[in-house]
Amino acid sequence: MNDTTHHTNRPADVPGDSPRHSHSHDPGDTLRTPPGDSLSDNPGTAPDTLLFDMFGVIARHQSDAGRARLVAAAGVPEAPFWEAYWGLRQPYDRGDVTGSGYWRQVADALDTGFGPEQVARLIEADIASWSGVDDTMVTLIGELAAAGRRIALLSNIPEELAVHYEERHAWLKHFQVRAFSCRIGHAKPEPGAYRWCLDALGTEAGRVLFVDDREENVRAAEAGGLRGHLFTTPAALREALRKEPRLSA
Repeated sequence: MNDTTHHTNRPADVPGDSPRHSHSHDPGDTLRTPPGDSLSDNPGTAPDTLLFDMFGVIARHQSDAGRARLVAAAGVPEAPFWEAYWGLRQPYDRGDVTGSGYWRQVADALDTGFGPEQVARLIEADIASWSGVDDTMVTLIGELAAAGRRIALLSNIPEELAVHYEERHAWLKHFQVRAFSCRIGHAKPEPGAYRWCLDALGTEAGRVLFVDDREENVRAAEAGGLRGHLFTTPAALREALRKEPRLSA
């Protein structure tokens, strides 16, 4: 869950929309210009497709109340809980383990045990903590779709949370491609996540503008040839899109 000031719930060295394992190289090593609030200077074809991150862009990060509920459900000290939560999250996001399997791993890392009912409470609390959305961004997504813009979604998200969003948020239908990490076998900033999206879209990397609130995810996208926008606010994104006639609503 992509998750800066938005990411106070995540250790500073953990990358991701949701946390993920380290990878063999740092895509940022090949980036010549750091991403910012405007479109990155990438030569070549103008983009005509928008690829959105979800958490931290359209959906909100965990609230303090949601985080507190999770820690209470676990019944363990806060600091080691979050270390285990984020340190083991990548395989869960990528669909390598189920929700039950993930929480058993967290319990093992904490040298404790979670029974079936406690696991169910943890899964429920985890989903609830990631359930808030930014209505301003939902409105923008609707405007882009109504204007005939091609939009897609790339999100680090476990299966239980993906189902929750599919059942409750009709705006997901606006995305021509929905790349949920738990279903594509890749999680940002892994290069395979971006390649999967390009294959599904059937387009060239230079035609895609990727929008994410995590710099390492934007850097990885740009290393793969995509354009990048480091999301800060809906207003800044709208301003950036106005400079791209093929993308603005």
